[in-house]
Amino acid sequence: MRIIFMGTPGFAVPTLDALVTAGHDVVAAYSQPARPGGRRGRELVPSPVEQRATALGIPVRTPVSLKGAEEQDAFAALDADVAVVAAYGLILPRPVLAAPRLGCLNVHGSLLPRWRGAAPVQRAILAGDAETGVGIMQMEAGLDTGPVRLEGRTAVDGKTAGALTEELAALGAALMVRVLAQPDAYPPVPQPEDGVTYAAKIDKAEARIGFDRPAIELERLVRAMNPAPGAWFEVAGERVKILEAVADGRAPVAESGTVVGAALEIACTSGVLIPTHVQRAGRGVTSAEEMLRGFPIPPGTRL
Repeated sequence: MRIIFMGTPGFAVPTLDALVTAGHDVVAAYSQPARPGGRRGRELVPSPVEQRATALGIPVRTPVSLKGAEEQDAFAALDADVAVVAAYGLILPRPVLAAPRLGCLNVHGSLLPRWRGAAPVQRAILAGDAETGVGIMQMEAGLDTGPVRLEGRTAVDGKTAGALTEELAALGAALMVRVLAQPDAYPPVPQPEDGVTYAAKIDKAEARIGFDRPAIELERLVRAMNPAPGAWFEVAGERVKILEAVADGRAPVAESGTVVGAALEIACTSGVLIPTHVQRAGRGVTSAEEMLRGFPIPPGTRL
């Protein structure tokens, strides 16, 4: 098929690669504009999709918006059979949705209608969902309200947001190739009216760990914020990220936020959180044990 690809982060790259490998003609890749990054944020860094498309020799377009008639006309002039969308990050106006012959197909990282919106992977982890997945959705004007053509499932099973995102990206790429190979074999099925939830964008403030919560919830928070922005607490005026942790179900013997053991066991409202991999500000990731040798946090410390 003649395809327009629309995506921005690393999650979208496996789908772009899969389309090219399957022999489709990707006539253009749309991505969000380059953002400040590099050393001290002084350089403009192209998105992962822009970098990969450029390497593949695919023309890249990075409009700030698709609301203008000029951009919409340029999109329609590509005369695509279908637009494939994966975490693009911009709203597609109705003229864009209607331009390709088969419309726009989206790779969405949840089992719709659960977790419509910007952060479905993180919200599934935070909620303690046992299972999540990815769906190929026929896009319409509403927020992730379109019918679903095909979906795949996987267990959350203690995975971090980073690991789960990689798994769903690979699964979504494979499903998209299947749908494009036989569109008529996977007709769009309307989403159920029950079970709708919304996956709001992650606010950086959510990454701060408040120990006045059950340890099992904080262990999920650690996984949901890994790799970014990273769940953290503060001690001695320094921020420490927790990259991995274990929730111990034993009854806490001190006030929430108190270190109750030499291995940085931290009392919560129920259970004890035990960080296993941490990162001090400006330093690399280490085991908690290694950090404590040079940065002691003795029992009795309040975090």
